[in-house]
Amino acid sequence: MAGSFEPAPLLRPAEFSRALLRTLEASEGRRRRRKRDQTPDGIGLALKRDVLERIVAEDPEPERFEAWLLDLVAATPAGGGVRAMCREILDEYRLAARDARFSAWLAQGAPSDDAALER
Repeated sequence: MAGSFEPAPLLRPAEFSRALLRTLEASEGRRRRRKRDQTPDGIGLALKRDVLERIVAEDPEPERFEAWLLDLVAATPAGGGVRAMCREILDEYRLAARDARFSAWLAQGAPSDDAALER
């Protein structure tokens, strides 16, 4: 699959996190339509939203982003959930940095049929 990934321009973590916050709208739409107990999903989405909002507020430098996330985990008592969300966010950030298509999708406001269904 040579050539399937095209590097994306460097994103600031805050810019990336703003875009990722928009994707949570689609996740909320899917979550509301499920027929089972949504409590764990809601907790996970709220935790992810909290971490993303902290990133937006503090706007860490791209080259310090991973260390910033580690500092957040270290400062959180019983931070297992925060650690998991930070790992997920870092993976998504790295994907956005390596895949111009994913980065472009985020920049377009993360369009989703699920989000459109909720409007």
